[in-house]
Amino acid sequence: MKVHSIKEVQLLPLPVQKAWEFFVSPANLALITPPDLGFTITSEVPAEMYEGLIITYTVTPFIGIKANWVTEISHIQEPRFFVDEQRLGPYRLWHHQHFFKEHPTGTEMTDLVHYALPFGAAGNLFAPIVKRRLAQIFSYRRKVLNDLFR
Repeated sequence: MKVHSIKEVQLLPLPVQKAWEFFVSPANLALITPPDLGFTITSEVPAEMYEGLIITYTVTPFIGIKANWVTEISHIQEPRFFVDEQRLGPYRLWHHQHFFKEHPTGTEMTDLVHYALPFGAAGNLFAPIVKRRLAQIFSYRRKVLNDLFR
């Protein structure tokens, strides 16, 4: 299994605790996800996530391809990091770490995603397309967060 990774770092002009409060609210995920991804939370979610929380979604990662996705919040250390891991979905492996640390201008937020594609070697033929799509998703998120927290 080939494991790919993507790392994104963004500075947010707000204190760590405020950034944390925004990101641990599952409802806010839809705000920072591109509309064309067709992201819909299908389970009930609390106001704030906790370790062991299971969240179900539907997504349309590519036109005409709708997928169910189940993630678990596997680790939380408030207000420093949390991890979401796919339990069922379009990836063979999805492990997304979210880190928050103080920065002179606010909060440095780092996302580190490790993922593997399904279908073995055949699936890896699509790795450049998937990487480009993930970059588009993070680019959209960066813009929305910049607009929200100017």
